[in-house]
Amino acid sequence: MLSSLFNSSTVPVLEQVVNFTEARHGVLAGNIANIDTPGYKTRDISPALFQKRLKEAVQYRREATQSPTYAQPYDIAGAQLAGRSARVSSAMGRDGMKEVRESVKSILYHDDSNVSIEQQVTEISKNQAQHNMAVSLMTAQFRLLRAAITERA
Repeated sequence: MLSSLFNSSTVPVLEQVVNFTEARHGVLAGNIANIDTPGYKTRDISPALFQKRLKEAVQYRREATQSPTYAQPYDIAGAQLAGRSARVSSAMGRDGMKEVRESVKSILYHDDSNVSIEQQVTEISKNQAQHNMAVSLMTAQFRLLRAAITERA
């Protein structure tokens, strides 16, 4: 009963966001740690791919719980969805500015590295904001659950 209470809330989704931001923070911190390493190429975990997979998992969970043939729970951690990744909306069109943003990321400096301290700090700041938001929302969810369990407002 308690697991179904958690699974019906946003806690599993927020948990995955927190896990992702923690992992990404480690990768971005490694980029900054290697800023003076000649030839070092930056690494990153794609937030866009994570968000796409998370959206697919949430949609799958929503469809599965509404379906009368709900047979197995889906691990929202981002396991590959059979046939669901092709459901990308073509109505969004092509983002022309994305190509410009991607070209800036591939600039090589005099020591053959592509590490920009400004870019890495910006990405860490955005990642930290996303992490803090997920933790705050999760804390609020736990407060609501505690209030519901103890029957206090």
